[in-house]
Amino acid sequence: MTERSLSQWLAYLEQLHPAAIDMGLERCREVAQRLGLGKPAERVVTVTGTNGKGSTCAFIAALLQDRELKVGVYASPHLLRYNERVVIDGQQATDAQLCEAFAAVEAARGATTLTYFEMGTLAALWLFQRAQLDAVVLEVGLGGRLDAVNLVDADVAVVTSIGLDHAEYLGDTRESVAFEKAGILRAGKPALCGDIDPPQPLLDQVSTLACPFYLRGRDFDFTLQDDHWSWRGVDVEGYPVELLSLPLPSLPVENAALALQAYIALDLPRDAARIGWALAHARVAGRLDRHRVSIDGKHVDILLDVAHNPHAACFLADRLAQRPVAGRRLAVFGLLADKDLPGVVEALAPVVSHWALAPLKTPRSRPAAELDAALLNLGAATTSHASLADALEAQCEAAGEGDEILVFGSFHCVAQALKWMYGNVERENVDGIAQ
Repeated sequence: MTERSLSQWLAYLEQLHPAAIDMGLERCREVAQRLGLGKPAERVVTVTGTNGKGSTCAFIAALLQDRELKVGVYASPHLLRYNERVVIDGQQATDAQLCEAFAAVEAARGATTLTYFEMGTLAALWLFQRAQLDAVVLEVGLGGRLDAVNLVDADVAVVTSIGLDHAEYLGDTRESVAFEKAGILRAGKPALCGDIDPPQPLLDQVSTLACPFYLRGRDFDFTLQDDHWSWRGVDVEGYPVELLSLPLPSLPVENAALALQAYIALDLPRDAARIGWALAHARVAGRLDRHRVSIDGKHVDILLDVAHNPHAACFLADRLAQRPVAGRRLAVFGLLADKDLPGVVEALAPVVSHWALAPLKTPRSRPAAELDAALLNLGAATTSHASLADALEAQCEAAGEGDEILVFGSFHCVAQALKWMYGNVERENVDGIAQ
C-alpha cells in the first residue's frame, strides 16, 4: 500500500462510505474483532449527552491524570487538527501514529464499509490498546446505543444532559433521545446522569441492568459560593462524601460536579486540594473560551463557544447574564442547516446588542439571509457578511472599550475564528467565565 500522509488519509476517509453517518455496530464490531481489539484500558469511562460532553471528559481526564495515571481521551469533532481527537498520556497523537492506525484499520476492514467516524474510532482504540494505558475516557459521537464508541464496555457510563438535537437519528422527543443515550449503560456498572429530570427510558434501562445509579440533585450536587464551590456525593459503598471550598473551574461547574462523581465511582483516592486543582485547570478549546486580541493597538475581548442547539444556547445565555460586560456584547454567528435556528437565537437575543452573520465553510451551512430573517423577527440589529472572517473583522473594528465579541453557533464558527486569530492578530488566552 502506498504510504499516505495524514491529510491524504482524512481525504480518503471522507469518501470511503456513501453516507456520513450510518448508525449500527455490526460493521465496526466485525472489524474490531479482526483487529483483536479488546478493552483499551483497565478503567474505561464513556460519556454521552446532548451538551457538556467535552468539558465533562476534560474534567474526568484531569482528575485521572492528577493521580499520575496514564490516560487516553477520544473526543470529537476537532477544531483545527484531527490530532486533537486522540490524546495519549496528555499528548495529541502524532501524524505518524494516526497514519499507522488508519493503515491497520484499512487492512483489517477488507470489504466492510466504514464511515469517517467509525474508522477514526477504531484507529483510536487501536492506538489506546497499544499504549498500555491505565484509563480511557471516550466521548460518544452521536446518541450512544449505535455509536461506534459503544463497542467498548464502560466501567462507568456518564450521561451529561438530555435535550433535542440530531432528531433525524435520535428522534424528536426527550424520551427517544434518552433511550439512545441509555445504550452506553452496562449491567451492574455505575451509571451517572447530570440531567436532574431524566426521561423514563433512561431510568428503565438503569433498572433493567441493575446499575448503581448516581443522579444529580439526588445523589450528588454542588453549591456555589462567592469565589469557590462545594460538592457533595456518595462513594461506591453509598456513604456520603463532601468536598468544601473548591476553586471555581473555568468550564461549567455542573459538569465538574458530574465528573467528580464519576471519579469517585472509580474508587480512587480523594484529596480535596488535588481534586480542586485538577478541576480548576481543566480546559477545552471553544467552550467558554476567552481570548484578548490586539488589533492596531486596540485590545478586544473575544469569547468562543461551540453552542449550536437550544439547550446549549440557553446554558450560554445564562452564563452571559451572570457576567455582564461593561459595554456591549457583539455576536458573530453562523449555524448549520439542520439546527433549530429559532431556538438558538431566541435564547441569546436578550444578551446580544448586535449580530454579524455569515455562512460557514460547509455545504451544510444555513445562508446568512435565513439567519437575518430569524433575528429581524426578534427585533435584533444585524449585518450580513460574506464570510465568518469578514464578520469577525467587522465586529473587532466596531468594538469599543468594555465591549465583548461572542463567536458561537457551531464548531465551524469557533474553528474559523481560531484560524483567523492565529493568523491575523496578537492574542492571549484568558481564564474562562467564572461560574
